[in-house]
Amino acid sequence: MALTLKQMMEAANAAVPRVTQAEARAMIAKGGVLVVDVRDAPEVEKSGKVAGALHVSRGMLEFRADAASPYHDSHFSKTTPILVYCASGGRSALSGKTLKDMGYEKVFNLGAFKDWVDSGGAIDRPIEPGM
Repeated sequence: MALTLKQMMEAANAAVPRVTQAEARAMIAKGGVLVVDVRDAPEVEKSGKVAGALHVSRGMLEFRADAASPYHDSHFSKTTPILVYCASGGRSALSGKTLKDMGYEKVFNLGAFKDWVDSGGAIDRPIEPGM
């Protein structure tokens, strides 16, 4: 049976807990958490990213997260908690569900980058064009 986007989002939101900005800041301050930005590169280049976050576009997530992939990123560990975010919280929910399906147990949806910025969260500023 084919799934609709609505059904996929409901499943993702049920599987991946959403954390508040304050909860995310506490997790980051404690250390030992991987923050993953799943937005596309032009979005990150324009607005920056959560300070210290790893940028992995949504389309490459499975390749970077799978230890058997030649594109694996060693930052991904199934024992490390992961905070995922995007522009609005939708792609991060779907990404979180994908990571859960891949065996990552401690995955949390940080939601929207804008909410992080608006709440005073630290960011890495984008690099000036031509730099």
